[in-house]
Formats: sequence, C-alpha cells, structure tokens
Amino acid sequence: MSNTAAIIGGGVIGGGWAARFALMGWDVRVFDPDAEAERKIGEVMANAERVLPMLYEAPMPTRGAVTFAGSVAEAVSGADWVQESVPERLDVKHRVLADIQAACAPDAVIGSSTSGFKPSELQGGAARPEQIMVTHPFNPVYLLPLVEVVPGAASDAHVARAKETLTSLGMYPLHVRAEIDAHIADRFLEAVWREALWLVKDGIATTEEIDNAIRYGFGLRWAQMGLFETYRVAGGEAGMRHFMAQFGPCLEWPWTKLMDVPEFTDELVDLIADQSDRQSGALSIRELERLRDNNLVAILRALKQQDAAAGQLIKDHDDALRAPLGAEVPLVTVRRKVPVDWTDVNGHMNEGRYGQLFSDASEELMTHVGADRSYIDAGNSYFTAETNVKYLDETHAGEDIYVTTRVMLGEGKKLRLWHEMHRAADDTVLASCDQFLLHVSLETRRSCPPLPVVLEAVERMAAQHGGAS
Repeated sequence: MSNTAAIIGGGVIGGGWAARFALMGWDVRVFDPDAEAERKIGEVMANAERVLPMLYEAPMPTRGAVTFAGSVAEAVSGADWVQESVPERLDVKHRVLADIQAACAPDAVIGSSTSGFKPSELQGGAARPEQIMVTHPFNPVYLLPLVEVVPGAASDAHVARAKETLTSLGMYPLHVRAEIDAHIADRFLEAVWREALWLVKDGIATTEEIDNAIRYGFGLRWAQMGLFETYRVAGGEAGMRHFMAQFGPCLEWPWTKLMDVPEFTDELVDLIADQSDRQSGALSIRELERLRDNNLVAILRALKQQDAAAGQLIKDHDDALRAPLGAEVPLVTVRRKVPVDWTDVNGHMNEGRYGQLFSDASEELMTHVGADRSYIDAGNSYFTAETNVKYLDETHAGEDIYVTTRVMLGEGKKLRLWHEMHRAADDTVLASCDQFLLHVSLETRRSCPPLPVVLEAVERMAAQHGGAS
C-alpha cells in the first residue's frame, strides 16, 4: 500500500512537491482553487518526469497517482504527509492550517513551504501545534535536494518522521535547530539580492552582468563546496585561519550595503524588468525551465560521478533504489532514462556512452554472481578484454531504455556476455554488445580462475543462458 501526500496550493512550489512525491511512488492529492491548477501542475509533472530519472542509474519507483480534490478536507483525509504551499500571508496560512488540522490525521506530518515565517508563527492558535513544522524547499523541488526543516514546537517523533520521509524522497533535510526569520538559505539569498538591487540602481552593473558574475565565477564553486569550504581552500595551505586574517579587515570596508536597500520605486522596477526582458525575453518561461533543468541534471550528475556534495546524496539514493536482479532469461540488468549529458552534436546518444551503459550492465551482473565490491576489495575482479558494439537505431536524451544480458560462456577464467539495449516504449533493439572478460588477480594483475562461489554462479548461468532463445 502506497503512502499518500496532500499538496495544498498548486503553484510552482506546490507543483514541484507533487512531482517529487509522485515520482518517488507516493499517491498525491492536490487542492488549489485556481481553475488552471491541473494544467499548471501537469506541465510541472511533465518537466519532472523528463529530468528526475536522468539523475539515476537505478529504475525509478512506479509513479504514484496524482488526483485533484475539491476541498482541503478531501485532500488531507487519510494523508501521511500534508504540504502547505499557499501564498506568504500569515493570516492565509493560519486559515489553511486550521482547515488542514480539522480534517487530517493527528499523526500526519504537516509541513509548510514558507520562505520566511518561523514555525512558532505558523503554530499560533493551532489545535495541535506540535504537528506543524517548516519544510522549506528550493525550486525546482523535483531536482534540488535541500529542504530546511524547522520544527519549532513540533514533537521529536514528527521531526524524525519528516527527516526520514524526505531522505526517502532523495532530498537532504537540513535540521535548523533555532527559529529565525527566513531560516538559513534565504538569508543568504536576501543579502545577495539586496546588493544586486543597489548595483543595478546605481548603474554599476546590468541584470545580465550580475548573473554572469555568479554563473561564471563563485556560483560554480558554491555548487560543490559551499561558502566556508570555498574560503578554506582560498586560504591556501594555511587554510581558513589565513583566509580570515587576510580578508577579515575587509569587513570594515564599505564593500556592501547590506544594512540598506533601495526603495522599490516604479523607476527601479521598470529598469530591472526591462533589463531582464532584454537578457532572457527571447525564451519562454517553459523554455527557460527546460534549459535550467538540463543544466542542473548535468551539474548534479557531474557531482555524482565525483561522490561530491549533492551528487553523493543522489548516488546514495540511487543505490537505495536498486533492486537485486531476478532469475529471468535474459536478465534485465539496467533500466534507466538517457541523461542529457550523454548526447553528441547530432542529438544522439554518444557512442562512448554505449560502452558505459554496457559496462554498467556487466557490473550489475558481477554483483549478481558475487563478484561485488567486497570481492574486489579482497583482490579479485573481472577485466574486459574485448568488446564489439553494434549500433542499430537512434537513441536520444530522455528516452527510457533497458539492457538485457546473457552469460554465453562461463568457463574457468573466461566470461563472455551478450548485451542488448532496448527502447522501453516498443522493445526495439537499439544496440548490441559482445563482451569478453577475463578474471584477474588484483595483486598479480594476471588472469586466474575466480573463487569457487563466483565460478559456480557463472557456470550455472551460462548453462541457462547459452542455449536460451
């Protein structure tokens, strides 16, 4: 039986939450009085379904159902998690939270997407204040893993459940232990935003120049190292202490206007809006979203390959989603979506990625027969000696594919595998790979027979697979 999430408020953030929950196997009920809510959330879901699976090598959970309720009560009844994402007005949130608590289960987690309100402000006048907490995400919710969890008076049991649930969704729950306006991350964003407004108002930089300063410079560092680790490295061998000694005096210099903000006059709004239109107006919002999502997938996958920052989180979640191989013939060793960073100038899957995909299939089979990480750590492994790949049809980014694998030969130190890559939509064979491997001692770097438990497994599978049609 699947879990159920209720999403109250179906804007950009609410739609992102709906997509994250549904694509991780939860049933989702949405309430939003906007007549266009279903269309808008449908478009967010389409974006999410295209890109979120690209982060994973493991197959995604079966998508949960997304339905639209006619009232708050209908949406939250029986829900395990309720996410409030209504506009940032405290009176509105109080009214909606009261409606939620009147109909939801007493043990349901009620999270608020609020960017700035403290949990104690949200809990004021609530029937069960311990049930309500801040769970503040970042857009797009279906790709960015950070969620600031600010419990306030919420019970320890509710907080533990919230963190466990968010982790199971592939997200990173940052437990904010003290209440503060705008939590942690938005306070940084607000500081940068204030400085940017002054730079535009004073004619020092345009919106595009400010964006370029971020995306070509420190934004790339922040994506992998954050603030303090970046500055620690900047201090050289002497580390953070040297950095602070070198740049600490700057804090007394007039470098920023953090304690001041320009008046939001019509002239300033027009100036910024006009510059933004010139900068990005050639693309629709949906086109910008797709560009943003493609870039995020590529960055996150690069971090994943290096086991760094958010990439390590995705890798760990990917491993958790993996299921052991079955006993079918041939074995289905890989199910996945083709990522955007796997394509070439023709828009096709790059030929080098076929090799990676078939290598991934081999690794899955190795784990299946017992030649897993511990086996390798003990000094034994299989090395590929020869491959022959045939490209049979086009493959594009975003396509769902799967790989079948047969053990054609398992004899002593020799192992031969036959892989076929299929398009999931119609089972068309897109490519094949004949792969020959030798078992090797990692100590001598010479071929040798596998250990008996592995040899027995590959011999058994060769007998099953070699003659199968």
